[in-house]
Amino acid sequence: MSDAGEVKSESVLTVLVAGLMNLAIAVAKLVAGVLSGSAAMVSEAAHSAADTVTEIMLYIALRNSVKRPDDAHPFGYGSTAYMWAALAAAFTFVAGGLFSITHGFHSIHDGGEADFLVSYVVLAVSFALEAVSFGRTIVQLRAESREWNVRPRRFLRYTPDTSLKAVFLEDLAALIGLLLAATGLALTEATGDPLYDGGASILIGVLLLVVAVLLGHANLSLLIGRSLPPRFQEAVRAELAAGDEITAVQELLTLQLGPTSVLVAARIDYRDSADGAAIEAASRETEARLRAKYPQITYVFLSPWGDADLTPR
Repeated sequence: MSDAGEVKSESVLTVLVAGLMNLAIAVAKLVAGVLSGSAAMVSEAAHSAADTVTEIMLYIALRNSVKRPDDAHPFGYGSTAYMWAALAAAFTFVAGGLFSITHGFHSIHDGGEADFLVSYVVLAVSFALEAVSFGRTIVQLRAESREWNVRPRRFLRYTPDTSLKAVFLEDLAALIGLLLAATGLALTEATGDPLYDGGASILIGVLLLVVAVLLGHANLSLLIGRSLPPRFQEAVRAELAAGDEITAVQELLTLQLGPTSVLVAARIDYRDSADGAAIEAASRETEARLRAKYPQITYVFLSPWGDADLTPR
């Protein structure tokens, strides 16, 4: 895997591209929604505005998470990334989702679509811009999944870089939302019934709520403290077991401290013939090899345990 700095730069660029795209799209949708009176367009404007606020929060998360450890926070500030990302999901997506749903119901009751052409033009331009942002996200996702030799879908599921996951889901939801808005507009234009435009607004709101739940769950899991994926744990265990003077790894504990920081703690059974100096040398060599192979592992604690019972902790 690439080192932490490179991953951070890739994530920052992805977030910035998505943020700029969403800001431009939000303004265009809002103007079109006001001019046309379309509930779906106003909801899409709220959708893009929520995405823009999310990108700002994700950028703050990325910047704060790389602060150096200090006496008060000896393991660094990596978990702040998950806190900010969870707040982004809770406030921006839920706010945008509830607004879209309520605005859709009002539109069904009051009606209002007047100018379809403006909305169609803005939707087409927005779709093109969102596709550019989504393409940038896909490039990063594929590159990082290749480094881990896993499928992009599996990587997206387990990656601790929640900014990448958030931007991916945002862009995907944005593209789906645009298609919903266009469908609602087309049906309303064809039938003269505002139900379809308002219904599209409600569906966009539901889509935002689904994304909020997915991102909130992912970030809260990491914020509480999540271990590494099973495949990665087995790779770490195998690397530890290959160390000189080590006969077995009795217990392995891992913790994702942040997007680019991992803690590894293990109880090790060293050879009975190994003296103190040999155990110290083997521990240093094993730690150095492990951190060289997996740069995101920033803390390694190895405890000689032998074959004693692991029940007491």
